[in-house]
Amino acid sequence: MLPTNLFQFFRLLPLLFLLAIPKYGWAAPIQVTVDRNPVNLNDSFQVIFTATEEPDDDPDFSPLEQNFSILHQSQGSSSSWINGQTSKTIQWTLNVIAKTAGNLEIPAIHFGDDVTAPVPVQVQQGGTQQDADTHEEVFLKAEATPTNGYIQAQIIYTLRVFTRIEIARAQLSEPELADAVIEKLGEDTNYNTEINGVAYSVTERKYAVFPQKSGALTIKPLVLTAEVLSANRSLYNNFFNPQVAKTKRVESPAIKLDIKPAPSLTAGHPWLPAEQLELKQAWSGDTAHMKVGEPLTRTLTLQAKGITVGQLPELGSTQNNGAFKTYPDQPVLKENKGSDGLTAFREEKIALIPSQAGSYTLPAVSIPWFNTQTQKMEVASIPETVITAIAGADAPAPAPATHAPPAALKPVERPPAAPITSTTPAPTDDYWPWLALVLAVGWLATLVYFLRNKPANKAMPDEAAMERKMRFKDTVKRLKRACAENDAPAAKKALLDWGRQQFQATSLGAIATHCEARLRDEIQELNQVLYGKDTGQWQGKRLFQTFTENQARAKLAGKEDSPLEPLYRL
Repeated sequence: MLPTNLFQFFRLLPLLFLLAIPKYGWAAPIQVTVDRNPVNLNDSFQVIFTATEEPDDDPDFSPLEQNFSILHQSQGSSSSWINGQTSKTIQWTLNVIAKTAGNLEIPAIHFGDDVTAPVPVQVQQGGTQQDADTHEEVFLKAEATPTNGYIQAQIIYTLRVFTRIEIARAQLSEPELADAVIEKLGEDTNYNTEINGVAYSVTERKYAVFPQKSGALTIKPLVLTAEVLSANRSLYNNFFNPQVAKTKRVESPAIKLDIKPAPSLTAGHPWLPAEQLELKQAWSGDTAHMKVGEPLTRTLTLQAKGITVGQLPELGSTQNNGAFKTYPDQPVLKENKGSDGLTAFREEKIALIPSQAGSYTLPAVSIPWFNTQTQKMEVASIPETVITAIAGADAPAPAPATHAPPAALKPVERPPAAPITSTTPAPTDDYWPWLALVLAVGWLATLVYFLRNKPANKAMPDEAAMERKMRFKDTVKRLKRACAENDAPAAKKALLDWGRQQFQATSLGAIATHCEARLRDEIQELNQVLYGKDTGQWQGKRLFQTFTENQARAKLAGKEDSPLEPLYRL
């Protein structure tokens, strides 16, 4: 009986071992994020806990109250069904405010046996002198980081709207900066703060600015126009008459920028300023055992922070060399807009099919770039890749005749010539000199013809180019006049003429797809004014300004000696 018990014990031993493992071995992953970092001492912010699986138990947020006050707490969940698989997301959102300034952290929070990782948070001393002296009901603040960046490098422009009363019908202008690409970053953030003992609601909006020229630049003040309810009401008409709304207009301060040109250490390299850059390579199979006639896919990915997707360079492709064929796919381009700026992504896939066995070396891929954080040149690279192709089972064997030496080739046997009789004249070669003379005369006649007609052919493209240039100038004049007079139909007609000349496009929507972000938005706004239901008074100033900027960048791209590539939003 004892051997049987021992046998059962050893059978159950692995199960007992698994049960003895602590439960956190299967801990549900819980991600912790904050909506802003750094934050001011008197500003509230959100701490978000996200789980993709049901955690072990309800959370215990008491450790958080050591350095933070919890103002509000909520919980929500969502489910999705994609490709036959169900996924669930659970979120806990806490609205908190720091008790002290300094380098704090969101402590580890226990969800039963599941534990989150600590997250550092920088809390700055809030309430600047400018804030303390402000007693307005509504005011704006603006700042840029950094104010002394590099040409085509990212600058984060932040606008904050402070209100201590209710406002309605608010309209906020967009930042304007000549020779710059400006992209809005994500959704607006709302939080509460306290200035000099007065509570304010704050709406924060961020933009990524990419200056296209160096020197002193100024971001013009942004204007907020809103209706506010008047606090003064008649004592006798208070019951029957509603509050009187008044229109308030406030401006943000102008922001001055000092943009530096590309440093001399980047000479000889494409100008690619970024905060971070990463280059990767992946293969769909084993490069050391490729089979002749079967494809193998190479995937190159480039991800950069603080740059637009239009600035990312091509990663290169392998040329057909007879040993293998290449079939590149269309590149995948993505752009993520976070609160800390743009992150651009480019992916290129190339299918390689070897046509014969052997080892082949793919050249290295190198992307030189300028690190705006360290202000140094760096190179992201993938070393040379050796691929080895082996003959497959069904691969046809090479024909031996192609490798036979010339001596092995047998001469072609000709039938014996018929005897010449007196009635058959003997062949003669006297016609060869005459044939050569006719060919020489024909060649000389052809040469004279092309030499005589070459100037005429050269003049025709010049005249056509001059005509196109005059038509373009006339179109720009008509567009400028239409924008100055706020004449939307005339502006549409001029844009259509320009689109037909440049892109063979016959609609405003088709023209917009060929333009960079700001001009595309202005064209779409014009289209909506012309055909939308809520048509308002159109202002053409911004359309012509963005059109001029677009033409300046296009001209810059056409110069071969220009070290900078223009930015385009794809």
